[in-house]
Amino acid sequence: MKAVLSLALLITTAQAADWPTFRGPDRTDISGEKGLLKEWPSAGPKKVWTNEDAGLGYSGYAIVGGVLYTMGARDAVEYLIAIDTATGKEKWSAEAGALLTNGWGDGPRSTPTVDGDKVYAMSGKGTLGCYSVADGKQIWSASMTELGGKVPGWGYCESPLVEGTLVIATPGGAKGTLAAFDKTTGKLAWQTADWTDGAQYSSVIAVNHNGARQLIQLTMQSIAGVDAKDGKVLWKTEFPGKTAVIPTPIFKDGQVFVAAGYGVGCKAIKIGSNNSVETVYETTDMVNHHGGVVLVGDHLYGYNDKGGWTCMEFKTGKVVWTEKKLGKGAIHCADGMLYLLEEKTGTVVLIEASPKGWSEKGRFTLNPQTTQRSPKGMIWTHPVVSGGKLFLRDQELLFSFDVGGATPAP
Repeated sequence: MKAVLSLALLITTAQAADWPTFRGPDRTDISGEKGLLKEWPSAGPKKVWTNEDAGLGYSGYAIVGGVLYTMGARDAVEYLIAIDTATGKEKWSAEAGALLTNGWGDGPRSTPTVDGDKVYAMSGKGTLGCYSVADGKQIWSASMTELGGKVPGWGYCESPLVEGTLVIATPGGAKGTLAAFDKTTGKLAWQTADWTDGAQYSSVIAVNHNGARQLIQLTMQSIAGVDAKDGKVLWKTEFPGKTAVIPTPIFKDGQVFVAAGYGVGCKAIKIGSNNSVETVYETTDMVNHHGGVVLVGDHLYGYNDKGGWTCMEFKTGKVVWTEKKLGKGAIHCADGMLYLLEEKTGTVVLIEASPKGWSEKGRFTLNPQTTQRSPKGMIWTHPVVSGGKLFLRDQELLFSFDVGGATPAP
């Protein structure tokens, strides 16, 4: 019986380590792992390996079953790339689309999504592809521009969302903001003809609310909830963005929080029992560009362009603390700790996820750093902890650091 219990605990631990899409299985950017280091050595955690050929771009990582999936540009082609998480060695690569060129750096921005024996990836120019996890063979593809979309200025950046038998993406445009495809065949299932905002850079989340599975997405004009089964718009409210709208929406207890950069700030709305929308607060206390915001317990954490690293109450928008001991960057949460990555220098900081204040438990600077990054570009790929390892990326350089591993079974 004890052996069976131990095996069950090991299986549970292994499942918790998987990170199948951008911001994790529930898109909260909170890892379910336990037993990670609560404090780092003075030089930072031990580096396990470096892969020097991940390609150019800002794609993040999906990590399932000991394989990391990311995207990168090599020469004039964007690739979906599979890497062994134990060794850092490439398993396979597959062409994903023509090269997106951009003054802030060429290449893909989207994070792949793994579902069973398939992986889905979005190229910078808007080709959504379905591939075999075994060898990278393409099974089907769909073009966002053929669905009426226009490639945004910084390219298509969202991570595809697998929802039941469907894959959800945001082509944008007159034919419909959101589109759903049969995840096996690629056949178009629906497109939101009653919502036609152009695509921005946020990724869709799926929640259970008011008896329906709702897909929530953010554009330059609005926040909306769509019925996953047929694409019908259930509710919509204004959100006037500027230049670019990027962070992923956050949902809890019927409340939706969104943020944007360029001076816009954040907004929280309450979705009533009849899908009515009520604004809870609008402030510039979380002007978050693209580093992301996480909700841990009842508090939001992220970088505010106006005031530095910020902790604020989710329900009220009240600021609890701010700190400027680290510059602007991305955030990730695992085992009660926040992993912060400064975009300009590649400095990585570990702090407690606590409303009591900034409690730092270690820092180090990513080394080496790329020489191929555009002068306008920075270290923008978000950190992820999976399988006891911290994964970081600077263009073609991909790193794995040992941050303690999962709690062993008794």
